[in-house]
Amino acid sequence: MIQLTATPASALMDEPVHIRVTGLPPLQIVTLMASLKDEMGNVYRSKAFFKANEAGELDLEQDPACGGDYVGVHPMGLFWSMKSERPFCRLIKRDVMNSPFWVTLDLYDSVCLQDSVTLQPRARQTLQRWFSVPEVQRVQIREGRVRGALFLPPGEGPFPGIIDLFGGIGGLVEFRASLLAARGFAMMALAYFAYEDLPSQLQEVDLDYFEEAANLLLANPKIQKQGIGVLSISKGAEVGLAMACYLKQVAATVWINGTNAIFESPLKYRDMVMTPIPSFPERVQMDVSGAVRLRHYKGDPRDKLNQQSVLPVEKARGPILFIVSGDDECFNSREYAEQALDQLRSHGRRSGRMLVYQRAGHLLETPHAPSCYASWNQSLSAPVLWGGDRIAHGAAQERSWAEIQKFFRQHLLPTRGKI
Repeated sequence: MIQLTATPASALMDEPVHIRVTGLPPLQIVTLMASLKDEMGNVYRSKAFFKANEAGELDLEQDPACGGDYVGVHPMGLFWSMKSERPFCRLIKRDVMNSPFWVTLDLYDSVCLQDSVTLQPRARQTLQRWFSVPEVQRVQIREGRVRGALFLPPGEGPFPGIIDLFGGIGGLVEFRASLLAARGFAMMALAYFAYEDLPSQLQEVDLDYFEEAANLLLANPKIQKQGIGVLSISKGAEVGLAMACYLKQVAATVWINGTNAIFESPLKYRDMVMTPIPSFPERVQMDVSGAVRLRHYKGDPRDKLNQQSVLPVEKARGPILFIVSGDDECFNSREYAEQALDQLRSHGRRSGRMLVYQRAGHLLETPHAPSCYASWNQSLSAPVLWGGDRIAHGAAQERSWAEIQKFFRQHLLPTRGKI
């Protein structure tokens, strides 16, 4: 009797799943398919072809995929290789507390090149992939101007507090914060445009707003008072680096594929206004998929005319972890990180560190999430190219997730070392 097992059947999104098949004929060729439907009704699928061993068994932790959406031994390959049936979709969990993503695994005893509703699988398993645990408390934030959601881990605390910032997607994105709260961090998912009564477009970056959010987080009795962390990606990483430079509340910063200078929108803080570096729409390139490549769109922070827009990273109170993708097609993120590190060193600072993940794309998200090569951008009314080789990107998401937690535990817990 053929048996398909996947354990654990219910787990957090960042936990691996062990997939095994038994009871097959010796050396049987099979297809394993994975599928899920997001909250908007978009379906994501993946498939891989395998050959059972002489005992009629298959173990994804040691047996390679011969073909399909990936090749080789990748125990979670069916998860990170999923792609949307609709073009330019990005998988984002919105209701992070009350429902999981349901992933269906189907086993077929032949090579299935096409998805078929008539072909019945020989075995099926359904998995739940959660972004939080019941013990985590979610608190909606509408205090003063601040809009967001606070996720508190179980227990009395105090916990290390972190503000979580996404980029040009806007709105309130909670899946990363809720998942890290399940790992012991108090997380504030912070919206800063295109949400409730916040501006619909990012016309300016008002750093006073982010300082208000930092003070609100530190005022919570369950938050450690030594300072907060900032976790940031893309445009959010530009904002996060500005927070590190100017806000005394910030004790540690993770910058993922961002910039080292101000672009597109002016930065305002108290009486200071920092004008953006010019961008050049004529440099936008078109990918064969139809997505726009923005990598060469921005002006150069090294240009003497742009020095007034470069962030003074040497003023940052705490350490900065620069996480860079080698195949970032949206930002020239490695150049920006290297420039920031050079600037730190020129001022005698050793508080920056860079991790480079070769062939990974711009959108480094949670472990085992589908690699997003390109997705629709509402403000541009066009799909944006993110880049990334799926295998390399999947590995980078898993490794960077561990590095992010290690960094914040090292620098936000009371025993953290001095720079």
